[in-house]
Amino acid sequence: MTAGTTDTAEPAEGAAGPDGPAARRREQRGWYFYDFACSVYSTSVVTVFLGPYLTSVAKAAADPDGFVHPLGIPVRAGSLFAYAVSASLVLAIVLMPVVGAAADRTGRKKPLLAATAYTGAAATTAMFFLAGDRYLLGAFLLIVANAATAVAMMVYNSYLPQIAEPEERDDVSSRGWAFGYTSGALVLVLNLVLYSGHDSFGLSESEAVRICLASAGLWWGVFTVIPLRRLRDRRVAPGGGGAATGSGWRQLRATLADMRRHPLTLSFLLAYLVYNDGVQTVISQASVYGSEELDLGQSTLITAVLLVQVLAVAGALAMGRVARVYGAKRTILGSLVVWTLILVAGYFLPAGSPVYFYVLAAAIGLVLGGSQALSRSLFSHLVPRGKEAEYFSAYEMSDRGLSWLGPLVFGLAYQLTGSYRDAIISLVVFFVVGSVLLARVPLRRAVAAAGNPVPERI
Repeated sequence: MTAGTTDTAEPAEGAAGPDGPAARRREQRGWYFYDFACSVYSTSVVTVFLGPYLTSVAKAAADPDGFVHPLGIPVRAGSLFAYAVSASLVLAIVLMPVVGAAADRTGRKKPLLAATAYTGAAATTAMFFLAGDRYLLGAFLLIVANAATAVAMMVYNSYLPQIAEPEERDDVSSRGWAFGYTSGALVLVLNLVLYSGHDSFGLSESEAVRICLASAGLWWGVFTVIPLRRLRDRRVAPGGGGAATGSGWRQLRATLADMRRHPLTLSFLLAYLVYNDGVQTVISQASVYGSEELDLGQSTLITAVLLVQVLAVAGALAMGRVARVYGAKRTILGSLVVWTLILVAGYFLPAGSPVYFYVLAAAIGLVLGGSQALSRSLFSHLVPRGKEAEYFSAYEMSDRGLSWLGPLVFGLAYQLTGSYRDAIISLVVFFVVGSVLLARVPLRRAVAAAGNPVPERI
């Protein structure tokens, strides 16, 4: 079946039918591979290389006071990366409701996944040309790639309720994250070899970094073929997904208006918006903090993120098992306590001490994948049938599209104080407030109110 084909066959009850266990497992295995494809962008580009590299490019173009002037606006060079991340996520807000409504209205998710994924992969591959003082090119490509990532992940996540039964979603979601962290670790090893030995390969440091950036885009594009071959489009249910696509803001208002009929789902989204904003900001700004504030070299940062990737695989799977015993909500709340302690410890880290940075990276790895995977599976229980893409557009805006506030706070804190330590500690508020909001959501009532079967533990 091609990416643009819609399956119109009636669902079969047996194991051999298109909705039977065997077909469902095949789709799940294909679904995992989109995490495998796109996670390299998050790891190699956003978390490791682009932040420090774009900052150095901006500094090369800065005036004697350390400012660049995009569109005539004075911006401290050290804040450019954070602002570009924030701008990309604002753009995603406009795009995701339109794409989500189109996916639900037509049932044709695969063409939308293909278009957004390959837009992001192309922009990432074009980062090879980011050299000299081309900070505006770097900011533009980052905005395009990051917005495309957010929209593609919204479409990808909306498959979860369709390919996994309620009782298996924690495990399926956790395996997806584990696939992603596995690919991230594998590519980081290759990046580390290339970057550390760039002289022996006849490359400058800048050329090695640009090859690492571009290779992430190529990896993303190649492995996206697998989910596009395995996943299938589904016929739209009568009365489902009928919203017409309009402007981003109009469709967002329509989605939120529909969600008002499910206020407990909206309450979970609010909690997730807040605490995940903190998670995404820590991920995107960690390399800048390590290089600029802690005086750590690029090889140290790559090794630390590689440690995060390896432990995140085990952490995602382990937290999935913990959730079976204690429920996803309690497990997530426990992870948010750990995130808060990580930020406090990060504030006090001494400069030039990679060992302490590795310890912090290990702690991040153990909670990162699990907190994200369990949040995704938890939300899948709160989505009314036939509204998957539309509701997951709102979820993805909480995941990435509305995560502009954290980078903005981080960038402003640095702009005003000149201290990355003040910037990093300012993020504690996201985890504290998010924990309080999540603790107040009665999840069993929320699942029942969405018209879905309530799992034994949630």
